[in-house]
Amino acid sequence: MIAKFEQRLLVALRAFNHILHAFLAVALVLASLMVVWEFSVSVFHAIQNNNLAHGFLQALGTLFIVWTLSSLISAEINFVQTGVFHVVVFIEVAMITLLRQLISEPVRSATAGQSVDEIFNSWHYGLLLASLLVIGILHKLVTSSSKKEL
Repeated sequence: MIAKFEQRLLVALRAFNHILHAFLAVALVLASLMVVWEFSVSVFHAIQNNNLAHGFLQALGTLFIVWTLSSLISAEINFVQTGVFHVVVFIEVAMITLLRQLISEPVRSATAGQSVDEIFNSWHYGLLLASLLVIGILHKLVTSSSKKEL
């Protein structure tokens, strides 16, 4: 009796998990479409207002978000096909986020018309570079260990 209940519970949980992953997949696709739309609108407004520096900033930030969503969609495809979710996806998303911050912050500050002293915070950028280095090393360790397993 208990074994049958546990078996039914596991079947119900697996079905619910599949529904959740379908919802996640649809949400990721919708988010990607909205970000691509935002990218198109930003480029159009930048060209229309002849403000290419600010448009470059918007487009670059948006492309990094598209890159993140693409990584998550790939991970979701892999999970649905194999049932395995790799931790390297989270590492890649963290790396993309740090790269986005390193690249977009100086451009945003420069387009805001601030002086160089107000723009550059060596402590902040040093921490960003250090975290990017740590994430890069972690990525290398995780990917090299997964290649050895195969």
